[in-house]
Amino acid sequence: MTSDMLAVIPNLRAFAVSLCGNLDRADDLVQETLVKAWSKLSSFVEGTNLRAWLFTILRNIYYSEYRKRRREVADSDGSIAGKLATAPAQNSHMDMLDFREALQHLPTDQREALILIGGSGLSYEEAAGVCGCAVGTMKSRVNRARSRLAELLSISSSSEFGDDGDWQAIDPHLAGQRFSRGGGE
Repeated sequence: MTSDMLAVIPNLRAFAVSLCGNLDRADDLVQETLVKAWSKLSSFVEGTNLRAWLFTILRNIYYSEYRKRRREVADSDGSIAGKLATAPAQNSHMDMLDFREALQHLPTDQREALILIGGSGLSYEEAAGVCGCAVGTMKSRVNRARSRLAELLSISSSSEFGDDGDWQAIDPHLAGQRFSRGGGE
């Protein structure tokens, strides 16, 4: 098996170069492919096409990295990093504790409606089906739950949601790094 894998390396390298156009990156792709193949050797079925299996692994690694890099932005001068900021985690944690406590003070039918619609992402129709009530009743329960939560949390307008705005930018020493524009892997 090892000798068969080694025999495919030149072909893997040529394929990797055709994908990425960079010899160094191609060598890295081949290495990652062999490491992954070796670690997953137990999933290879004897008698099937080893060469095709290795090419598939290489291709999957390349496209996974491509999708990840597509969301990144180069920041060689640090201008993007200098503009980034993050809110302190303590405030959001405390807000969540307050929210959970207020949620427990809602009547059961309102709490259930709010969790199904707002937390679980069900439509009003789906939530009404789950609770065995009319769609209008579900909408009313959600509206009353939201109003009561706002009252319990002393929220009078939507501008009170979000961060305080009194936090600092991230460390400017991160200049030159790559940052993701969103989404996650």
